[in-house]
Amino acid sequence: MNSTDSDSRRRHHVVVVGGGFAGVQAVRGLRRARVDVTLVDRQNYTLFQPLVYQVATGALSPAEIAVPLRAIFRRQQNVRVVLGDVTGFDLRRRRVVVDALPNGDAEEPLGYDTLVVAGGSRYSYFGHDGWREHAPELKSLPGALEIRSRVLAAFEAAEVELDPERRRAWLTFVVVGAGPTGVEMAGQIAELAHDTLRRDFRRAHTETARVLLVEAGSRVLPTFPDSLSRKATRALERLGVTPLVDHTVVDVASDRVAIRTPDGAVERVDARIAIWAAGVAASELAAGLAEQAGLDLDRAGRVPVTPELTLPGHPEVFALGDMVGVRTADGSAAPLPGLAPVAMQQGRYAAKAIRARLDDRLPQPFRYADKGNLATIGRSQAVADVKGIRLSGFLAWALWLLVHLVYLIGFQNRLLVVVRWTISFLTRGRGARLIVGQRAGEAERAPAGVSAPGASDASHLALVSDR
Repeated sequence: MNSTDSDSRRRHHVVVVGGGFAGVQAVRGLRRARVDVTLVDRQNYTLFQPLVYQVATGALSPAEIAVPLRAIFRRQQNVRVVLGDVTGFDLRRRRVVVDALPNGDAEEPLGYDTLVVAGGSRYSYFGHDGWREHAPELKSLPGALEIRSRVLAAFEAAEVELDPERRRAWLTFVVVGAGPTGVEMAGQIAELAHDTLRRDFRRAHTETARVLLVEAGSRVLPTFPDSLSRKATRALERLGVTPLVDHTVVDVASDRVAIRTPDGAVERVDARIAIWAAGVAASELAAGLAEQAGLDLDRAGRVPVTPELTLPGHPEVFALGDMVGVRTADGSAAPLPGLAPVAMQQGRYAAKAIRARLDDRLPQPFRYADKGNLATIGRSQAVADVKGIRLSGFLAWALWLLVHLVYLIGFQNRLLVVVRWTISFLTRGRGARLIVGQRAGEAERAPAGVSAPGASDASHLALVSDR
């Protein structure tokens, strides 16, 4: 890493932290610039987060929505990818501290001339981090795979459960948060239970499964117009989802979820599966930047940036995506939605601003071009708000499919997803219904006689032969 630092000083050295939407677009935008770029990420792939919920429900496989970073930048000769975890910044000396290197080395400093930080965000459990163990988040690939295994294992448990009340608990799914991700996840679980798996089980009666969508606000899809929220609610109900608006989750355990109703009463729902899709908190990198720059974070943990997306007092440091709060020229907050298009536009803007500076030009302030909002609910059901045009049903669903295919990275991934979606639409099947891995303690909670996910092949074969 040190030798790279000395080599990169021959040209302007840009360090990009984070290989998500903003980071990838920033690096791509510098492909013809007179710079050397080092991209640092703790993962070796970029993830198309809008389709993570389809991995969690077996509709897609992980490799179909994730692309190795090195494959993306194979032909971009001015880019070097480093697998590591950024743990700190030294803005005065213009260095980034990188840890968890794959060769086992300790922390290494990485120098820069311009720094671009796009650390993204994570779900907030509102001060109840202990809930994370029982309600995994739907934002990362490991989280999606864990949810997939839990959901599918719940149906397997219901198949062999003799007690009706316990079977009902195995077939009760609670999704927390009715934004686009929560709505999409709830709809997919309902389709999985009431349609895809209905003929696959003999005793579970998956069509009796309950899917509760809990939202603290007054309606589902609160960022959409009221009319589309109402249509989404009706579509969810037709799928078998029960939206619980004005309800708040107050506790999550391994076998139940406590929900406060609008009248203040607390109802305890016996449910073995809870999925978290509510609240957003900025990446911990925002706090590191704020501490170095002497700035205060906002309530969501975001670091303030100028209209040019730079840290106040540090024009050489760009901060992008969900981890920042953009300020206007008069210091007021510029509200931006936490959507992929925002991060992508900010990444492209940062690259243009860096190129402008190299040419001794001043970049114009960042302006977000709002292209609309989309959310899918289920098979042939979606809602869309595109520049004042409001769509629902099949037309909105077709538009949702097209837009997501366009934004998906890589021709191979687009082709695979199209094939997978086509087969799923024609057969109502899901080809990635695999239970992998095992969460600590899951075996102890499984009913007697059932192999927990991840059990040995020998025990699986024994169960098959007993039947």
